[in-house]
Amino acid sequence: MLEIFLEGIHTKKYLSVDFIAKEDGLLRNRKCVPFDYGESKRYKDGKDRFHFLDLNSPKGAHTLSILPEQVKKIEKTSEEFEPANYVTWTPNWIVDRDWGMYS
Repeated sequence: MLEIFLEGIHTKKYLSVDFIAKEDGLLRNRKCVPFDYGESKRYKDGKDRFHFLDLNSPKGAHTLSILPEQVKKIEKTSEEFEPANYVTWTPNWIVDRDWGMYS
């Protein structure tokens, strides 16, 4: 799954992600922008996580950082995203990428 996630970053493709939600243990599917993979600045536990932008949450678009064991399936879509539409900060990515000024 990590390989597909990284391909999504490098090819700028949206991902379809099936994961188990931590709050209720239910399986969810989301259309996501793959942002990064590695330790979280928010969670100080030293564990690597997939970092996405969840685009179709009922509560609206938001960041989604989930542990690998929560992820059940990641599929790359054929639809390409434009980083400029989502990156609104000066990034300091863990995974190197060629996103121009958003790298």
